Amino acid sequence: MHAHSYSYQDTLATSQKINWRIEDIIGGDKQLDFARPFMPETMARVEPLSFLKPSERIVLNQIRGYGYLSTFGLSEEFILPFIMDHARDVVTGDDWQIRALLQFAGEEAKHIHLFKRFCEEFEDNFGSDCQIIGPSEDIAKAILSHPPLSVALLILHIEWMTQSHYLDSVKDDRGLDAQFKSLLRHHWMEEAQHAKLDTLIVERLAASKDAAGIAEAFDGYMSIGAFLDSGLGQQAKFDLESFQLATGRSLSRDESETFVSVQHQALRWTFIGSGMTHQNFLGTLGQISPEGRKQVEKAAPTFC
Repeated sequence: MHAHSYSYQDTLATSQKINWRIEDIIGGDKQLDFARPFMPETMARVEPLSFLKPSERIVLNQIRGYGYLSTFGLSEEFILPFIMDHARDVVTGDDWQIRALLQFAGEEAKHIHLFKRFCEEFEDNFGSDCQIIGPSEDIAKAILSHPPLSVALLILHIEWMTQSHYLDSVKDDRGLDAQFKSLLRHHWMEEAQHAKLDTLIVERLAASKDAAGIAEAFDGYMSIGAFLDSGLGQQAKFDLESFQLATGRSLSRDESETFVSVQHQALRWTFIGSGMTHQNFLGTLGQISPEGRKQVEKAAPTFC
């Protein structure tokens, strides 16, 4: 399989060293600064909307920040039961494996809690409501209806995507709100271990599949991507409504169409393209199925 040195024992040891508590990184004097943008421009893509004032672009950027962590919360809602089910399948196996998987599940549950805390603080201080796609239970049910290997590929996509978001765009951006950056940094720290564990999960699931089963898994992964893209298109429309509510500004028809088009593509890059093009993700795909990797690489430009 893909050349790496990941192990359940080493990953568990690292996770235990970097473990953090929600109450240490949010609440009290650790508050969001609504005078600053939350998201890096590479993901927010608010600057192309030249008909918006600079202050309005910050508002939209913050709406995108709210949507970003809310969407991660939606993701964790299907990742958690998937990992729990996988852990149940290997409960009589290697001790390091089951402990690492349960640590993985516990951290995902913690992330769900963290993102809910963030949303509460945002909603208390932003000044108006922001709509988010959902409900999360329906999204999770639709995704988990696909073959387990399809879901594992999506989760691996998400884990590596998270790495590139923080390291390539967030870490060195000094203009962002420090508190929002801190939330992303702590999330990234644990997701770095999850990417390793999910690589091992994907390899284990793929090892039991024949060529037809592998092809089915890739088709399922692509089908989930199309499902998510539809949701992101709706989210862009919600963000337009949230923006107009927050600013009291009514955009023209042409401005609204441009807004939705630009923001949908920004969301596509953020949640789909940046994962599909990550070299570690593609490396694992290539080891499982060179044809499957080509299928993903061919589709990726649409989401960039």
